[in-house]
Amino acid sequence: MPGAAQTIPAPEASAQGSVAITIYNDDLALVQDRRELNLPAGRSRQEFPDVSAQIRAETVTLAGNGLGIVEQNFDYDLLSPAALMQKAVGETITIVRINPATGAETRERARVLAANGGVVLQIGDRIEVLRDDGLPVRVIFDKVPEGLRPRPTLSVTLTAPRGGRQPVTLTYLTPGLAWSADYVALFDEAAGRMDVQGWITLNNQSGTAYRNADVVLVANADGQRGNGPVRRAGVETAGRERIGDYYLYPLAERTTIAQAQQKQVSFLDVSGSPAQRSYEYRVGWLSTAQQPVSVNSVLRFSTGRAEGLGDALPAGTVRVYQRDSRGTPQFVGESSIGHTPMGSELGLTTGQAFDIKVQPTVEQRTRLGGDGSRWRTAMRYRLTNAGPRPVTVELVQSGLWGDTRITAESQKSERRSADEALWRVAVPANAEVSVTATFDTRF
Repeated sequence: MPGAAQTIPAPEASAQGSVAITIYNDDLALVQDRRELNLPAGRSRQEFPDVSAQIRAETVTLAGNGLGIVEQNFDYDLLSPAALMQKAVGETITIVRINPATGAETRERARVLAANGGVVLQIGDRIEVLRDDGLPVRVIFDKVPEGLRPRPTLSVTLTAPRGGRQPVTLTYLTPGLAWSADYVALFDEAAGRMDVQGWITLNNQSGTAYRNADVVLVANADGQRGNGPVRRAGVETAGRERIGDYYLYPLAERTTIAQAQQKQVSFLDVSGSPAQRSYEYRVGWLSTAQQPVSVNSVLRFSTGRAEGLGDALPAGTVRVYQRDSRGTPQFVGESSIGHTPMGSELGLTTGQAFDIKVQPTVEQRTRLGGDGSRWRTAMRYRLTNAGPRPVTVELVQSGLWGDTRITAESQKSERRSADEALWRVAVPANAEVSVTATFDTRF
């Protein structure tokens, strides 16, 4: 007769205590779990269910009054149908089949020979593959194998100087918990203002839920995004707690982060911050466009305290909306930012302008006398505006050398740096404007 099947109790409520989580940008989190344990005096083995399934066991510490850790083990082999079958190799199970026509049930004892991409059974004198063909078949296991647990569990052998109930704090590092920032900006171009909502997105792939946790986010290393939109770095210190060189973003309330869940929490809400749209185009050295090219549409604003968002912004994506004539917000573009100090000036490229175009042309290249190492280059930049409003385009010629001289130009430029010249070109509505410039260069 087959052995009696073992009854598995329903999952209990979380064994976690008061949980505090610090989540970093680089797929790493620090979990601090304060639990109440009833400990005997001397040596005992204590189990800590509901730890992260990706716990870095070498980082575990257990703090309590006079406690000493002798040994610790992390049991990550979780109870599942596949794990049950893997552990049953070499053991005997019961196969139950139901005849679809009659409903009659038959049972056979079978020895599991292998469970490698499929289950191979020995039933009496025959070898059979357990097929997944939709027929009503189920498997009964005599017991739950040793080592399989319904939840990720850390077991610790410890010594306590005295018995009784006392608090202990379990601390460890784990991957699988991450966060990112996203921003929604509603831009009112006529008023020159925008409203910004900042959201933190928490992502839990650690294999365990964290219930009613106190969560702090650290804006630390950010190797994936640059500070391209930052036109001028700020010098204001934000009114946030810092640790080392990093800002902390604590969530206002405790929250539960379920396994395989994305959760969004607001952390920034600013109304009526000054903002304006500008148009920019950058020309590479000796670049000639065969046809007109759209200029970049750029949203400019500040993170400063007085005339800006008034905060240090963690890296993320800014999505910009504007209301149409019916008052409905419409998406007009997005841009990524890096960690941005307070007081910074930003210029977010949200897309290319439909009506405003530039066509740069190298009109002439002449070798100058002497050793022949110097050249004179004549450039023409044709700007057109098919829109109903006049605009100003910031036209940048890049790729200049430090000894480059502009010997002639139709409009006065600004030398922003050794390799850039800037013209602020006013282009009337439904019109075109040309800018010409002559450069003397070494090559």
